[in-house]
Amino acid sequence: MRIARFSTGDDPRYAMVDGEPGAEELVVLRGDPIFMPVQQTGETIPLNRDDVRLLAPVIPRSKVIGVGRNYADHAAEMGNELPAVPILFLKPNTSVIGPDDPIVLPRWSHEVHHEAELAVVIGKVTKDVSPEHALERVFGFTVANDVTARDLQRAEPQWTRAKGFDSSCPLGPWVVPGLDVDDLAVLARVNGTTRQDGNTSQMVFDVAQLIAFASQVFTLLPGDVILTGTPAGVGPIVHGDVVEVEVEEIGVLRNPVVRRD
Repeated sequence: MRIARFSTGDDPRYAMVDGEPGAEELVVLRGDPIFMPVQQTGETIPLNRDDVRLLAPVIPRSKVIGVGRNYADHAAEMGNELPAVPILFLKPNTSVIGPDDPIVLPRWSHEVHHEAELAVVIGKVTKDVSPEHALERVFGFTVANDVTARDLQRAEPQWTRAKGFDSSCPLGPWVVPGLDVDDLAVLARVNGTTRQDGNTSQMVFDVAQLIAFASQVFTLLPGDVILTGTPAGVGPIVHGDVVEVEVEEIGVLRNPVVRRD
């Protein structure tokens, strides 16, 4: 099952996505499926209809939790040691954008990088959960791009400006519940050229460990998102680029890059 958030020029709605690539239909749902059982309205809409716009599948009501250096090859390419425990940081919900929304390069940075990631959407209030029960708290999984102002990350001890600016957290194209995420390809392409090609099996801390660890620090609320880290191959994006981030069995998240100086 794939669950999307979309608009046809009115308020955002939710739908199950049915059909093969290029012929998908939106099976419209009542309310927000994170907070209520899935109920179909009986309305179906072709995904390729001109007025249909896919939105970020979730706008976290509370927080986006990022995880740093969770792939050994990425830690090495950045000149860092592997962490003993997950490195957590926060991105505000104002950083979230959806499919085809522009990544707007901040005027105060001149080195912005893509970071392809699997993202976890929390489905239940979660505090101090064990790794053994952590996946029971998950609503589903989506694709993320943890866009990072690398020059700011190097220059400042806190990562807030580097990772929290508006449009620095593309999510989409939809959420897939019930997915086994232990062995999924994670890729990034810029203008059609593959930059990152990793696999979730390479994570230092797996998804269940990340949820359990984060829940010791924060109460996780329905709709919160955890970004699980990025494989090696991060690199710059500039005005005019098109970035595609893909996670196997979920889909492709595409965003153009613009600078508005």
